[in-house]
Amino acid sequence: MSKRDLKKYLASLPKAELEEQLLALYDKFADVKQYYDFVFNPKEEKLEQEAKLKIANEYFPTKSKRPKLRRSTAQKYIKHFLSLGVDPYVVADVMLFNIETAQKYSAKRELKYSSFYKSMLNSYKQVVDYVAVNGMASNFKDRIATVKDEACRQYWENREEFERIWDNFE
Repeated sequence: MSKRDLKKYLASLPKAELEEQLLALYDKFADVKQYYDFVFNPKEEKLEQEAKLKIANEYFPTKSKRPKLRRSTAQKYIKHFLSLGVDPYVVADVMLFNIETAQKYSAKRELKYSSFYKSMLNSYKQVVDYVAVNGMASNFKDRIATVKDEACRQYWENREEFERIWDNFE
């Protein structure tokens, strides 16, 4: 069904029937419930802290001894934040927090996984693009530069790519 057809259909429904359908969607789909919960009670700070705690736990676990180092944990939160329409500053902050936390971990323990470095480069490119598109360069420029500098300081295998992305961002 196209958006146009949906608009026509919704316009033809009486208000009570439309309300029933929205309530049915709310009950049936968790994503719809989360969306409306967020719209009417946007606790962005709570969501941000929860995301940062989970991301930090990927690298510095409190319950187990072995870190998991999964970028996917941060990506799930970022995707969720984008779907909810969370403030772009919060999204960018979580994106950068993910990379900064990974760099704190790699500063203490050398990693030999190329996939880790590639993943962090993808995260870096994503945050740089996101910040540029949303016109927040002046707010996050220092942190983005610090991430690039830290990748160079730690001699990451793809540090030249970080510098190239940085040069295109400036």
